[in-house]
Formats: sequence, C-alpha cells, structure tokens
Amino acid sequence: MIRTSICDLFGIEYPIIQGGMAWVGTAELASAVSEAGGLGTIGCGGCPTSWVRDQIRRTREHTRKPFCVNILLMSPHVKDIVQVVIEERVPVVATGGGNPATLVAAFKEAGMKVMPVLSSVALARRLERSGVDAIVAEGMESGGHIGETTTAALVPQVVKAVNVPVIAAGGFASGSGLVSALAMGAQGIQMGTRFICSDECVAHPRFKEKIVQAGDRATTVTGGPTGHPVRCLENRLTRRFQELERAGASPEELQALGTGKMYQGVIEGDVEQGSLMAGQIAGLVKDVKPCRRIIEDIMAEAEAIIDRLAAMPRKEARV
Repeated sequence: MIRTSICDLFGIEYPIIQGGMAWVGTAELASAVSEAGGLGTIGCGGCPTSWVRDQIRRTREHTRKPFCVNILLMSPHVKDIVQVVIEERVPVVATGGGNPATLVAAFKEAGMKVMPVLSSVALARRLERSGVDAIVAEGMESGGHIGETTTAALVPQVVKAVNVPVIAAGGFASGSGLVSALAMGAQGIQMGTRFICSDECVAHPRFKEKIVQAGDRATTVTGGPTGHPVRCLENRLTRRFQELERAGASPEELQALGTGKMYQGVIEGDVEQGSLMAGQIAGLVKDVKPCRRIIEDIMAEAEAIIDRLAAMPRKEARV
C-alpha cells in the first residue's frame, strides 16, 4: 500500500486531499472523503462565520477522522473565520489566495497542522520559515483561482526549495496522476474537480454532468484584469467576461458581473449564466460515484502502475 509522510502527518490512510471548494466543499463531502481514508476539506470561500462553524460541527457529527478547513484569505470575513477555526480546534487548516505567514503562529499554538496552498517557489520558502507543516503546490491547470506556472514545472521546484512535505495540486484525478506526483517528489495529491463528481458532493447534477461531458479544452480563464484569474468551464458567462475584458472593462465592472454567479452555477444549476469553477482535468472525469470508490480506484490504479514499473526489465549499466 502506498503510504507517504503526509499520511502520518495528518493521520490519514491515503495520500489524497480534497481541495477546499466554495459552496461544494461542505460537511457532506469533507466527512465522506475523510471516512474513505483521505483528508476531507471544508471550503470557506466567502461564506459567513456562522456557516463555517456549522459545517465544522456537522463534519464532526459524521466522522471522527481528521479533516481540514480551507480559509480564503481574500474573504471579507477572514478575521472572524480564523477565530472560529481556532476556537473549534480543527485538525488541519489550509489557506489560499494570499500569504498566511502572520496567522501561522496562532494556528500552531491552537494545535493545528498548517497547509497553505500556493503557486510560487518564493512564497513556499517564506512560509516554510514561518513554520507551516506542509505545502500544496498548485499549478495553473486547477479550477478556481490560479497562478501562472504549470503543475509539472512548479511541483519539482517547490520540492527542491523546501524541506516540509509538498502536495501536488492541479490536474489530478487518477492513479497515474498520483504516481506522476510521487515521481516529482510530492508526498500526495490534492483533487477538487474529481470530488465534485461524487455522490456525496452537494453540487447541482447539471454541474456534475457538465464536467462528465467535458473535453480536454472545456475550460477557460477569465478575470486577468482583476489580478485574480479564474479557471472555469466555458459557457455564456465566461464568453461575456472575455468580451468585457477585450473592451477594456474596469475591474469593478468585471467583479460586478461575477457577483453571486458561483452559487448560481454550482448550487442552482445554471450552467450557462453561472460560474462553474473546474480544472483542466475535467476531461478525464467520466462518471459520478461515491468518494470511497474514487479513492479506492485511484489507489488501486497507482499501485498497479508501480508494480508494473518495478517489473520492467532494466539494462545492466556498462562501465
């Protein structure tokens, strides 16, 4: 069985982490992933503190295994959410959308493991010095807010730059992906899009079907002029964003267009006018099944690949 350092660090069975996705990273999904042996994650997004506290407590009602809370540092409620997470003593806290260096000491004092999600080597080095326990290196293939570097280029550089365990994110949904991440030096993978297409995820069935029907070029990136580019499934909304961007619309106009659109898409099921954040790996996701099956299938495939590679004949070295 594949077991890496993050399994021991977080107290999980498999080196698979669920990404922190707003609106769909709820107690239902987080507890199911944790129960299946991975690390489930509550995605705070821009939700209010009362919602976050409720999700933490509901997750604990469904699992006694470790889970994570992902805090979006751009959230208007970030200070209050940080306090809630500390008060609730969650096992693992992840952060995204900024630099959490000033928060690490408080999290560690509360007994939590700290795992920032980032997209640059420089920030990885800085956060290692601040005392984080692990780092998620997320490439631009991922859904939602993205950086500028691909996973295959970013992960090995972060691995070489830091001594804490690195988790690879952006473009993972299979056993072969897990093996490739391990080959790059990562200690596991983080997946978001794959877990949207799970039975336990509260995402609207039309959103899930949109992912299942996606091809390799189904996603697009918008929001560059705002400084916060986002990868989504292409639809009428993304095309409207791109029209406004070409016309020179202000960041305020673009922000107004996007307000409320994620909930409209992923929860209400408006797959044309809503925002459908998903990664490029969507083209590989072809079914909806329980989280346990997702994880077990990935692990079985990864172990079979490793066994096959180990059995391959090697040429003797010539001196």
